[in-house]
Amino acid sequence: MSNALSGKGRVSAELIERIRAKASEVGYVPSQAGRALRTGRTGVLGLVLPDISNPLFPQIAQAIEYAASNIGYGVLIADSRGEVAMQTEAVNRLIEQDVEGIVIVPRRGTRIADIGCPVAVIDSPSTPGNTVAADHWQGGQEIVEHLTGLGHRNLVLIGNNPASNVQNDRIGGMKSRIPSDGKAEVLWIEPLEQEWGKGCLLGLAGKVAEGFTAFVAVSDLHALRALTELHRAGIGVPEEASVTGFDDLLWSSVVTPGLTTMRMDMPRIAEIAVGALARVIEADCPETSRTATGTVASVEMTKVPMQLVVRQTTAPAASPTPEMSPQTPEGKCLC
Repeated sequence: MSNALSGKGRVSAELIERIRAKASEVGYVPSQAGRALRTGRTGVLGLVLPDISNPLFPQIAQAIEYAASNIGYGVLIADSRGEVAMQTEAVNRLIEQDVEGIVIVPRRGTRIADIGCPVAVIDSPSTPGNTVAADHWQGGQEIVEHLTGLGHRNLVLIGNNPASNVQNDRIGGMKSRIPSDGKAEVLWIEPLEQEWGKGCLLGLAGKVAEGFTAFVAVSDLHALRALTELHRAGIGVPEEASVTGFDDLLWSSVVTPGLTTMRMDMPRIAEIAVGALARVIEADCPETSRTATGTVASVEMTKVPMQLVVRQTTAPAASPTPEMSPQTPEGKCLC
């Protein structure tokens, strides 16, 4: 029966069809525990996310689960809750569950030590030992090229963590495409979870008065914060100022106006991460190497291009921007 259900062994096609039909009729489900005892394989991968409350990470989890199920693996998910100690605990908990390998989206600024288990890391291209990542630098370049193509020359770049490789890559890409006749000011704001809804203003109305016409955020959440403040200040978007985000979260297309943003190819990223992990698990692969992140499946990290999604928060600059004073120091939240 086992061979018939798995398609292995010398079993006739007619018998396989009869056994599978009967199994379906009685609702038979193969025992993963029994299979693990017989084969030494659990058929389960782990996934560690940095913060499941962030709307980006459930989308990543869905893509990983889909990619894993396509090649016969289940997925157990753990949340590091934004803490390094919890990230370590989450990894250990998954290993105790006998997962065959782990996909990790690290807490920002952390590296994954050798965990004694095959691992695939999804982070930034600038993260050593990474397996696959969206090309955040290219995404930053493309969003600024879109804005400068609309005539914007003075841009505020909004982030909230200077230690984040992802945010630094995105902002680095943005800066690399600021034209010679343009200016960019980086505004590092307080973490959303600490200041959202507490009346902390970013000073965006003042930036518009200074001649800035576009606000380029490193995430859709930060872009939403900018949209809210501009709206409350009576500044029209995109008539008086354009706003862009990153990640194309589910609500970005339904807010009014719809948010222009950069989209990660999550299905492709998940396919590469899970496929690389499966190759290490299932066979001795010549691509396998031992590094500071444990047993990884890719010596050369794969960068996946991001896609520009143009909606209603960007439009041509309303008028030529006034002459501005020399570049000011990087801004802080005006709380």
